[in-house]
Amino acid sequence: MDKIGVIHGRFQVLHKDHVKYLLAGKARCKRLIIGICNPEPDLTRYTSTNPHRSKRSANPMTYYERAECIRLAMLEAGVSESEFMIVPFPVNYPEKLANYVPMDAAFYITIYDEWGREKYHMLKQELGLKVTVLWNVPLEEKGISASTIRECICNHTDWDFYVPPCVYQYITEHRIDERIRAYMMEEKRISPDES
Repeated sequence: MDKIGVIHGRFQVLHKDHVKYLLAGKARCKRLIIGICNPEPDLTRYTSTNPHRSKRSANPMTYYERAECIRLAMLEAGVSESEFMIVPFPVNYPEKLANYVPMDAAFYITIYDEWGREKYHMLKQELGLKVTVLWNVPLEEKGISASTIRECICNHTDWDFYVPPCVYQYITEHRIDERIRAYMMEEKRISPDES
């Protein structure tokens, strides 16, 4: 078992497969550091392998809101708050990672697509970190997608079954679903020639 493990994601919206991923990481270490990617808009960089990740509609929640959802979901899953920590993880700026996580920790990732392979290469080959791939499966076998949840919210269709109960409650109580809907609708109004 690793002493410290590091795992990361955007978690825009935190769903049940994200929790499965976090718990798989926690099972491998005594203390899990959960990194939130794209912690703020100016630390979000366009990537050719996954360009939608930099759009405002794909990043509707603030760092604080995502951290709260993760904290609540980990507690709801029975993980003690002393066993995990949540930090910014500016994956698009790898030179900044040492400011947020111990570089001698074990890093856990999943690979579904070219973006996952790019992150693996960056963490393992470029930064020389100890990287463990928790699973590597084709995109069509990924399972729940946060973009699907955001579309459900936009279209006023049920989405509560995709997320932990505490996350659904947090998002609806804080009216984050209304913001997600507004961002999605705004993006749909912009023609392809304007974007």
